[in-house]
Order: sequence, then C-alpha cells, then structure tokens
Amino acid sequence: MLLCMRTTIDVPDPLFREAKRRAAEEGVSLREVVLRALRAHLGGAPRRAYRFRWRVEKGSGPPAVDVNDRDALYDVLDGRT
Repeated sequence: MLLCMRTTIDVPDPLFREAKRRAAEEGVSLREVVLRALRAHLGGAPRRAYRFRWRVEKGSGPPAVDVNDRDALYDVLDGRT
C-alpha cells in the first residue's frame, strides 16, 4: 500500500516556471519533476532511463548515385565524389 502526504509549499515564480518548462520538455508531470529533485537532493535518486530524441535537420538531397553500384556507393560514403 502506497501512502502519500499532500502538502503546500511556496515556490518562487522563476523556479516554478523553470520546473514547469522542464516537465513539459521531458513530457512528465510537475509532480514527477519535484519528486526527482527531492530524491536527488536526499540521495535516493533512481537511475534515469536513456531517452532518445529524434532531431531532423535540413540538408541537401541524396547524392545522385546508382544504389545498385556497390563501388559507386563506397565512393560516396568515403567522400571520393
């Protein structure tokens, strides 16, 4: 059985906004951010799982190479073209 204590604390506005922003970035609740901070401060922080974030970058199109020509592909991959 999990017991929780409900309480009220005063948090300065800049710190509250930073915590809300962090929660939004990580896709978690404000409660989770506060619990993580308390655990870290008290020395009982659980290990965080690695979270991969996709990043899309604009670039030039693929090189004009025949994908059926292995030597031509190696030339492109090795930067010889």
